[in-house]
Amino acid sequence: MIGRKSGLFAGALAVLLSAVSGAGLQAQAKNRSVAIIDATIFDGTGKEPFRGTVIIRDGRIAAVGPDIQVPKGSMIIDADGKALLPGFFDVHTHWSSTGSPGTLPQIATAYISSGVTTVNDFHQQPEAFEPKRAWLRTIVAPHVNFVARVSTPGGHGADWADLNTTKWVATAESARRAVQALQPYRPDYIKAFTDGWRYGTLPEETSMNLETLGALTDEAHKHGQRVLTHTVTVERGKIAAAADVDVIAHSIQDAPLDDAAVAGIKAAGTFYAPTLAIYQLKPEETGPGRKDDPVTRQRIRKWGFAEDNLRRLFAAGVPIALGTDAGIGGARHGYSTLQEMELLVGAGLSPKAALLAGTANSALALGLAGDRGTIEVGKRADLVLIDGKPWETIADVYKIDRVFVDGQLAHGGGAKLPASNLMTALPAAPAADLIDDFERADGRSSLDTLRLLDMDNGVERSAVVTNLVPNSTGGSSLAIAVQMSPKDKPEGGVLVPLTRGSVRPVDVRRFSGIRLKLRGSGRYTVVVNTLGGEWTASVDATPTWSEIRVPFNAFVPTRSRDGASSWRGDDLLEVGVIVRRGANSTAWGEIDDLGFYGP
Repeated sequence: MIGRKSGLFAGALAVLLSAVSGAGLQAQAKNRSVAIIDATIFDGTGKEPFRGTVIIRDGRIAAVGPDIQVPKGSMIIDADGKALLPGFFDVHTHWSSTGSPGTLPQIATAYISSGVTTVNDFHQQPEAFEPKRAWLRTIVAPHVNFVARVSTPGGHGADWADLNTTKWVATAESARRAVQALQPYRPDYIKAFTDGWRYGTLPEETSMNLETLGALTDEAHKHGQRVLTHTVTVERGKIAAAADVDVIAHSIQDAPLDDAAVAGIKAAGTFYAPTLAIYQLKPEETGPGRKDDPVTRQRIRKWGFAEDNLRRLFAAGVPIALGTDAGIGGARHGYSTLQEMELLVGAGLSPKAALLAGTANSALALGLAGDRGTIEVGKRADLVLIDGKPWETIADVYKIDRVFVDGQLAHGGGAKLPASNLMTALPAAPAADLIDDFERADGRSSLDTLRLLDMDNGVERSAVVTNLVPNSTGGSSLAIAVQMSPKDKPEGGVLVPLTRGSVRPVDVRRFSGIRLKLRGSGRYTVVVNTLGGEWTASVDATPTWSEIRVPFNAFVPTRSRDGASSWRGDDLLEVGVIVRRGANSTAWGEIDDLGFYGP
C-alpha cells in the first residue's frame, strides 16, 4: 500500500464566526487562535473520549489535551456538554445533476451541514475536474477529491459514458495507458468498475480480469493514486484483493464470503466501504406485510449477505471505511453519510467503530491520515461539534452544532454562507458564434473543449466512430459513422461542450439559432443540452452539402430536469448532432462549421 497527501484546494472559506452565548463572535482574524474549551473529545485515535480543549491556529490543530492553556486573545468557544469529533468522510459519492440536491453549491452545503468535511466525487468527466476545483474555491465546501473512472467495454460505468468520460480497458496494456492518459487531469484517485454483476435482477455486464485490474492498480500507485473498485460479488472481491486495490467500494452481496476471500482481503490491507445507505431496505420491503415479489425477495436476500459479509470482514480485522453512493438511487447527500454510520451499527459494529469508519479509517483508506481524520497536533482543523455522545448513541451524529473546515466555522453558531453558496450555477459566459469548425486534429473544438460521443445507454450500445476528413474548401469536416445497437430507438452522434467539462453555462440570447453545414441521408437531430435538460430539433440532409439554420423556437424539450417548456437561452452546456435509425442498421453523416447565427 502507498501513502499520499491529496493535492486538495486550500479553500478560502469566506465565513463569519459568531458567538456562543448569544452575543456573536466578530469575524476571525487570520492570525487569531480559536480555543474550543471543555469539549468531550473523541479524537479518532482509539483513545476513550476525554474532556479537554483544542486550540486552532492557521487552520491547523495547535494543541489538544485536558490541561491546555488558552493563548491570550483567543476566540473562545465554550463546548461544555458537547462532543468534538474529527470531520466526517464519505469516500463514495456522485455529485450528479439528478441527485438530492443536484447542484454543486447545494451539494457542498448539504455535506458541510452534516459534518462531512472530506468527500470523493466519482461522477465527473476528467475535463470537469479543473473547472469544478476552481468553482469550489469560491464557496464554503468540504475538501472534494475528484476520482477518474475506468471500466471495461460493456461494463458498469461504460454503459452510459463515452471514452472521454470513462476509460474502457480490457487488457493490462490498455489499463496502463488509460491511467497514464488521465494524469494531465490530476485525478486524486482512480475508480475501477470491476464487477458487472447487476444484483441478480438485470442482465450481467462485463467484468475486469485480474491481469487488467492488477496493471491498473500498479500504474495508479506509480502515480501516487489509490484505487477504489465497484465490487459486489465474492469472486470479484478476491480479484480486487489479489490486484492490491486500496478500497473495495459497495457491499459484496451475491453470497457469503468464504474464509479464503476474507483472508485475501485482509492480507492485501484492502479497506471495505460497504455503502449500505444505497442498499437499505425500503419500509414496504420489511415487516410482516412486506411486498412479496421476486425483486423484493432478492433485495432482502442481498441485504442479508451485505450485513453478514460486513460483520465477517470487521471481525477478521479488515478496516471499514465509510461511503454511501449518495447522488445515486435516492441516497441524499450529507444525510446518507450520517445514516451510513447508523446502518453500520445496525449491522453489528459498535458506535465507536462506526465513528472510526467515518473518520480515521477513511483517512487511512485515502492516504490522508497524516493530514486529517483524527484530532491531533499539526493536523487540519476539520472538526464537528455535536450535542450528545455518538460513541454511546450513534443517532447523536445528527445533532450537529458546529462544523469547522480548515479551522474556519462553516456551519452553525451563526456562520453565514457567502452568496456563492446560494447560487445554483456559475454565471453564464457569453457564447461565441463559432462552436467548432472541425479543423483541430486533437479531438478538441474551436472552443478548446473535448468532444464527447453520444450513444444509447446499456450493455449493447451503438458504436460511434468519428474522424476528420478533407472537404472541398481545403479544410476538414467531421465524419460520423454509427453501427446501431440491436434495440429499440438506438442512436449515435457527437456533442460539443460549450465550456470545459460542460461546467459553466453560456448565454446565447443575442443569437437567433444554431447553424451548421450537414450532409448525409435522411433525418438527423440537433441536440442542445442545458442546465434544465435536453432540447432537440429535427433536420433533413442529402448526400450533398447544405447549410442549415435551426431557430431556437424550433427546439422542443425532450428530457427536462425542472419541467421547463420554454427556452431560457442563458443555460446552454452542449450542442451536437445525433442520428437515429432502426436496430442493427448503419448510418453516416458529415458536419462542419457548427455555431450560432445572429438575429
